[in-house]
Amino acid sequence: MKETSIQHYRGYAVKPSALRLTDTSYSANLLLERTGGGLAGTQYSFYALNYFDDAPTALAYSRRWARNWIDTRG
Repeated sequence: MKETSIQHYRGYAVKPSALRLTDTSYSANLLLERTGGGLAGTQYSFYALNYFDDAPTALAYSRRWARNWIDTRG
């Protein structure tokens, strides 16, 4: 599994990852964790958000998906 460094966005730690599958594609995965306030430590996991031919594209998609989720949910 390919992971990137943790990024922080609007009170969340954003941890994207890309898992190489047996068909050589990569699934875009994501772990979000609240970092402040009364909900600190709350985690949200998202698996197989989409599938891509390479890890960098899967990771970029996970990061964009995270920002959109945070912006619409808070």
